[in-house]
Amino acid sequence: MSSDGSGSVPSNSTDLCTIDTCPLSDSMYGYAPQLGFNVALLALFSLSTIGFIVVGIWKKTWGFLVAMTLGGLLEVVGYIGRVGGSSDPFDGLGGQSFMIQICCLTIAPACYAAGIYLCLARIVIAFGEDISRIKPRWYTYIFITCDFISLLMQSAGGAIASTADDDAGQTTGTNITIAGLSWQVFTMLLFMILCAEFAWRCYRRRDEFDVQQAALRRSRKFRYFLIALGAATVFIFVRCVYRVAEMTQGWGGALMSNETYFLTLEGLMVILAVLVLNVFHPGICFEASYASRAVASKELGASGEMSTSDMFTQ
Repeated sequence: MSSDGSGSVPSNSTDLCTIDTCPLSDSMYGYAPQLGFNVALLALFSLSTIGFIVVGIWKKTWGFLVAMTLGGLLEVVGYIGRVGGSSDPFDGLGGQSFMIQICCLTIAPACYAAGIYLCLARIVIAFGEDISRIKPRWYTYIFITCDFISLLMQSAGGAIASTADDDAGQTTGTNITIAGLSWQVFTMLLFMILCAEFAWRCYRRRDEFDVQQAALRRSRKFRYFLIALGAATVFIFVRCVYRVAEMTQGWGGALMSNETYFLTLEGLMVILAVLVLNVFHPGICFEASYASRAVASKELGASGEMSTSDMFTQ
């Protein structure tokens, strides 16, 4: 794969190349994607997405369902592209699969991040709204807006880079993508700082927790969920930092042309993030909260109807 290190999408004359006639370094990938590992990731993301759909409909966590399903579908399409590129990593099928996987796998974690952001407001409610510096709903508004901006920038950058006919246009698209990824890293870093700050405030004001949510806080599922959400956030953050470094080196750089880095810092990080949230799904781990709120509603003379449909939708 010829590249001058400028960051533009590789452009070369390898239409007639095959694995048998040209070195893999001349391919769009810089290597031939390993079929086994990419098929395994394709299968895991497919199963994970099905799991989010089933549990999301069952527990009616609509906002979380949309975010995680969209991210999962993009991952599935991206790994279909990589599986196709394993047999032909050069121009033609290889070129198409390369752009498919670059576009889909670059923006998919932004959707997963949106699902993670939706959870913070509900965690704040579980401990006590008065403990937080800002209203719970504002966590959702702020971080979903930031995430949407990141998603737009990455999508626009990928579209410009993949359709540009010259190096200048490709470089512009790449730079926009890097800006979007950098904005995502900043957003996630801010998210982790605010989570840590809220945890510190909870520690200092632990005698002021919401009594109504005591059953939820005592439940093992909720405690495991907090650990799972923290782990998922770190996994996605590591992946985003890697992608910024990868894209900054340019197409054909050491990070992008080494599949071991990709499988470890992209594939492994993202699949671990989604699997822990499959196992510790908020719709299941917050069940004690729904029950306590239903009881409180009955005591206040309300209908007492309480389901997960009011959760993770803001």
